[in-house]
Amino acid sequence: MNLKFSVITPSFGQGCFIERTIQSVLSQQLADTEMEYVICDGASTDGTVEILKNYDKYIKWVSEPDKGQADAVNKGIAMTTGDIIAWINSDDIYYPGTFQAIKEIFESYPNIQAIYGDADHIDEQDRVIEAYPTEDWNYQRLIETCFLCQPSVFFRRSLVKKYGNLNDSLKYCMDYELWLRYAKNTPFHYIPRKLSGSRLYKTNKTLGQRIAVHYEINNMMHSKFGNVPDKWIFAYAHVKIEETWKLDRTKPLQNMIFVNAVIFNSLWSFYHWKKSISVKASVRMIWWLIAANIFLIKNLVLLLKRL
Repeated sequence: MNLKFSVITPSFGQGCFIERTIQSVLSQQLADTEMEYVICDGASTDGTVEILKNYDKYIKWVSEPDKGQADAVNKGIAMTTGDIIAWINSDDIYYPGTFQAIKEIFESYPNIQAIYGDADHIDEQDRVIEAYPTEDWNYQRLIETCFLCQPSVFFRRSLVKKYGNLNDSLKYCMDYELWLRYAKNTPFHYIPRKLSGSRLYKTNKTLGQRIAVHYEINNMMHSKFGNVPDKWIFAYAHVKIEETWKLDRTKPLQNMIFVNAVIFNSLWSFYHWKKSISVKASVRMIWWLIAANIFLIKNLVLLLKRL
């Protein structure tokens, strides 16, 4: 069986990165009959269109207003016919040999519906910042943390036909929601190999809009499961205080203020999304409270002894 890749790149205002994305796809050394590449741009005005025109011979592309990233990916899926869906954003890159490795597994094991591998976080100059925290496959664990790096996930078109495409009402966590929906019905196959680089920089969604990302994840979890894992509740509270209060946690007093604020925000978040709080979560916050306030307690004890 000779499977064909449908590579889809949603794009908007990434003129400074998109050519590196394109080149990383075209350098995968697959025959024309083994890959089709579509870029769905949302009417960028930053030079992206001029770059796309330079690759007219190798890619199909459109540049027109859309409803966002998920809408652009769905449009690309509808424009293609290949067996394997490869979705890569316009600031990320594939590593050499990735497609061949994925192709061999899909062709050898017809029952495997989705494959994921390792990835790096990279900076604006393609330098590795850190390894993405990928983990062995475990669906319950995936609910607690998203250990799949989006450009390192590949899936068969049959999953789209059975379980649908991206939820275009989501602005930030549309990939995570898709993985959870597919994974509920089929396990993902893990290969311990670096497949892609996912770019991190101050203005991208992952770093630039952390509070909104976590808020949407919690809403998505509540909508999908009727419950939000404690880990995501605490993560939202932590990110919100970290981003809005800008405290120096190396200083005991500011660290105490930080922890107290995270606890207060966690309590609000538990009420907002769960209307209850578990014993385990309560014990955890009590421990944080004691640990953060220990120096204040010590000073209070010394003061009482002097009286």
